[in-house]
Amino acid sequence: MAKVHITNVVVLDNPSPFLNPFQFELTFECIEELKEDLEWKMIYVGSAETEEHDQVLDTIYVGPIPEGRHMFVFQAPPPDVNRIPENDALGVTVVLLTCSYRSQEFVRVGYFINNEYSESEPELRENPPAKPQFDKVVRNILASEPRVTRFKINWAEPDALGSVPSHDAEVAHEALPSNDSCGASFNADSQISAMEFQGSFSGCGDNSNSILRMES
Repeated sequence: MAKVHITNVVVLDNPSPFLNPFQFELTFECIEELKEDLEWKMIYVGSAETEEHDQVLDTIYVGPIPEGRHMFVFQAPPPDVNRIPENDALGVTVVLLTCSYRSQEFVRVGYFINNEYSESEPELRENPPAKPQFDKVVRNILASEPRVTRFKINWAEPDALGSVPSHDAEVAHEALPSNDSCGASFNADSQISAMEFQGSFSGCGDNSNSILRMES
């Protein structure tokens, strides 16, 4: 049985200029004290065609975790625009929130994002330049429809760890309560039909790591 359950995610500052930080308010329940940190990652999917352009925007370590309910704001910088293919700069992509315990990922929350030029830039919306102008792009996260994937892991103490079940052993997709602050109406499924929120974790070393200590 999982010892940590995400109960709510609120997307903050949404819609937002593309170059603004990402901000998510996460609430989770811990049913039993965890002596080691939870590792949270925020990943931006740069292209639907390949994982090569995925970026880990930030990694934070939260712990130790006492039993009970906890909440924190996960803020991360925007993606490095130089690593995003120009053809994939606008349109629909995905941002992922993942959480691991003892290097075992047990939950992943994915949100579709629509990137487009601001309504105050009608000329750019009608005739997008070949080289994207990210300072005039607006990021709109589809906050009302998160995709949650849970993985079965071994929560036992290190001296009791045996073989860790693979992610294929038990995968469940479910909806997650969330505040929709944007009311996005774009059809994400029709634009990214093959994406299953399985972004890579490449580039972790290029991003800052933070440590957030939990208080009971």
